[in-house]
Amino acid sequence: MARKKIIAGNWKMNMTPSEAVELVNTLKPLVATDDADVVFCVPAIDLIPVIEAAKGSNIQVGAENMYFEEKGAYTGEISPNMLTDIGVKYVILGHSERREYFAETSETVNKKMLKAFEHGITPIMCCGETLTQREQGVTMDFIRQQVKIGFLGITAEQAKRAVIAYEPIWAIGTGKTATTEQAQEVCKGIRDCIAEIYDEATAEAIRIQYGGSVNAATAADLFSQPDIDGGLVGGAALKPDFGKIVNWK
Repeated sequence: MARKKIIAGNWKMNMTPSEAVELVNTLKPLVATDDADVVFCVPAIDLIPVIEAAKGSNIQVGAENMYFEEKGAYTGEISPNMLTDIGVKYVILGHSERREYFAETSETVNKKMLKAFEHGITPIMCCGETLTQREQGVTMDFIRQQVKIGFLGITAEQAKRAVIAYEPIWAIGTGKTATTEQAQEVCKGIRDCIAEIYDEATAEAIRIQYGGSVNAATAADLFSQPDIDGGLVGGAALKPDFGKIVNWK
């Protein structure tokens, strides 16, 4: 069975609630398709207005982060049940910016992965290497480690529903994009790693996105690769061009 593409926008720390509603209303007709799952991952304060604005459309809404406890003395954090209560379907976990600026580790990402599945939220787990790691030839060693730790304790049935986003850190917001060959090679390596952890059926089912300066010009080439099942899109997700990325065919 062919995997359905999943194209997600990561808004990062952009858009006030009123700006967010305006953007959703602009993008709604532009991202309408049955060929791909379309997800807007938005800042926490925008979740409720965006879910409201997206009603009746094909847009599903995701959070940009989530904590691994149900409730408690964790000032500033958001729990999985807070997300499910308002209708959030997806959550980005382990984005390189969170790993770099907020000291997230593969171990904390794993705790969040387990908790997301417990609550029926689909995780979009990010992995990717720095420029130094690529130049040193350890890209796949590093990414395999991120994937193996991230998926610790996750069942095969859960893994089939997960999304992995490969984002080379050197290509995020830099305007540099991995070549199509580089992106496909790593996404295939991730699929092979999932096959090792679980089995071929799980590896065939899991969806693997590419992220890192994806735009309307590069989308078609990237998304037509056998192991790239869509994209996690940053800056371009905040513009009408996102419609061209979603309707890349």
